[in-house]
Amino acid sequence: MIRTILILFFLILFFFIGILIWGITWMIGRFNPYKRDIICLRCVQFAFKVVLLISGVKVEVYGEEHVPKDDAVLYIGNHRSLFDTVITYSRCPGLTGYVAKDSMRKVPFLRIWMKRLHCLFLNRTDIKEGMKMILTGIEQIRSGISMCIFPEGTRSLSESETEMLPFKEGSFKMAEKTGCAIIPMAMIHTADIFEKHVPFIKKTRVILTYGEPIYVKQLDKDQRKHLGNYVQGIIRGMLEEELKMHEPCA
Repeated sequence: MIRTILILFFLILFFFIGILIWGITWMIGRFNPYKRDIICLRCVQFAFKVVLLISGVKVEVYGEEHVPKDDAVLYIGNHRSLFDTVITYSRCPGLTGYVAKDSMRKVPFLRIWMKRLHCLFLNRTDIKEGMKMILTGIEQIRSGISMCIFPEGTRSLSESETEMLPFKEGSFKMAEKTGCAIIPMAMIHTADIFEKHVPFIKKTRVILTYGEPIYVKQLDKDQRKHLGNYVQGIIRGMLEEELKMHEPCA
């Protein structure tokens, strides 16, 4: 329980520090919007790394050389924990927006930071709004901002690390329309941090693997038609390989 309390204390502290950072970056943004956004990115990444440190989470990363450093990409990952975002966002080399559920828009301070970090909100009940979100994501990728989506739409509650909910095909439109690389991400043991024993946070060893870039234009017709299934199959294979190589975990 002590880890949970320490994280809550840190988040409250970051809330007040964040107000100061917001004011400073607002001034910087009047002259250099890109520098403002990079400063905000690095500040949030630092905060996420502190959260992981307090949580006792050790992240082993493989395949990071597959992530382009100078091009915008579409990150696609499996989703089992709130910590998935904390873990992956802390490693983004450049500006990256995450697609979040629309309810996050209702959290005032968080909403402001997420918008500054180019995050987008998905309304699952309004098709028109969903299409607008996808079009905005396409424009962001074209402007050099990467995007990240967990295409299951919600966290998988399965006991099996390799079992995932179906990937929503619409999640891949940003890559189809821009031609950017899809970077598959596979994570195991993230649910062991918090979800399996709420409200306690447990010291955990997590494995994060980045797969080789996938370019839609290089796929055959059937793979493009069922792109969600194709990418999910790749991530499932990565998860199986992680379990084979790194089990049992300490």
